[in-house]
Amino acid sequence: YCHQGDTPDQDHGSAGICSEYTPPFQKLGPHVAPLGCEFHRGGNFPASLDNTIFIAEHGSWNRSKKIGYRITTVSLDEDNNADGYADFITGWLDDASQEAWGRPVDLEWLPDGSMLISDDLANVIYRVRYTGS
Repeated sequence: YCHQGDTPDQDHGSAGICSEYTPPFQKLGPHVAPLGCEFHRGGNFPASLDNTIFIAEHGSWNRSKKIGYRITTVSLDEDNNADGYADFITGWLDDASQEAWGRPVDLEWLPDGSMLISDDLANVIYRVRYTGS
């Protein structure tokens, strides 16, 4: 009945209907296809990323300008409300040619604190670990 928290569905809603529903925690781009998400609870990555949500955005296929094909983060404030949405890993989509060579599906944390990312276009699993700066 209500799209993205503030747009009533013209076929099913009316002007004030959105206030009756819980809005999205974080708005993402259209058709980014967020297939997997995990909280970072500490470990190998910097402490500034603790309690951050990591999202595997599989990516759009039905847009003239594709989006997604990346790992993004949603940071949380002290009350656990969304405080920021940012790219974490990009590069699976060539913006100029609109060709993708990878599509992230899901991510998981290993006991050593590193991150695994599955990719169903390249048929691989990436391991990401922080080594400091």
